[in-house]
Amino acid sequence: MTRARKLDQFRSLHERPGTFLFPNPWDAGSAKILTSLGFEALATTSAGFAFSTASHDTIGELDRDAVLENGRSIVEATHVPVAADLADGFGADPAACVKTIELAVEVGLVGGSIEDATGDRNAPIYPLSQAVERVAAAAEVSQRLGFVLTARAEEWLYLESDLDATIGRLNAFATAGADVLYAPGLPSLEAIAEVCANVSKPVNVVMGLRQPTWSVSELRDAGVKRISVGGSLARAALGALVDAAREMLDAGTFSYSARALPSSEIVRLLE
Repeated sequence: MTRARKLDQFRSLHERPGTFLFPNPWDAGSAKILTSLGFEALATTSAGFAFSTASHDTIGELDRDAVLENGRSIVEATHVPVAADLADGFGADPAACVKTIELAVEVGLVGGSIEDATGDRNAPIYPLSQAVERVAAAAEVSQRLGFVLTARAEEWLYLESDLDATIGRLNAFATAGADVLYAPGLPSLEAIAEVCANVSKPVNVVMGLRQPTWSVSELRDAGVKRISVGGSLARAALGALVDAAREMLDAGTFSYSARALPSSEIVRLLE
């Protein structure tokens, strides 16, 4: 399927009524399995990719070329649309965001997110004017090349934040041209509903990042358009690995194998 067709499909998911699931594979194999299970679109995960390469999911730690090559491998593993976690755009300057999106389009991605986190512990979030300038530059190239841009307001992950300020920031991103809005770490279902009711573009919410979590139906009723899961599927897989390894070391037993997927089932899913 062509990238243009995938882009049309991805846009249509955001335009139709209701909510869609948008899980995050970390490599080609996990992408194939999620596709086989019936998901309509996928997103890369910087955290899951970082774990798989023994790296940290922090700004400045992951190399742009490596992240995009991982995105390419996932795109090539599935027929469904794939968007990417593009971190901070791999640079403070708006031109860096533009270049990142140009490269993302080249590897076949149909969308991606740019966050407003700086990587600086003393000033973790870009000032609003600078953040908007970055989104505006990313939006211009996205519209020109055909790319669904998600703008992320990260303050709830770093600061004791204010919901009105978050809504104002997200609406500024929407005015600057973002197609989807995303504020990870919102503290309650009521906060999520308030954001959805007071912004002008579709909202992505991440589940599995922290507790509590809410069901698809609860999030749909709150007005959420898209539900991603970040690195939580990778963490779940690694959790199973650690549990199995500890059983071997501590108990000298191998009962974990009874819970493992049979090889034949994995082969079926990969095909």
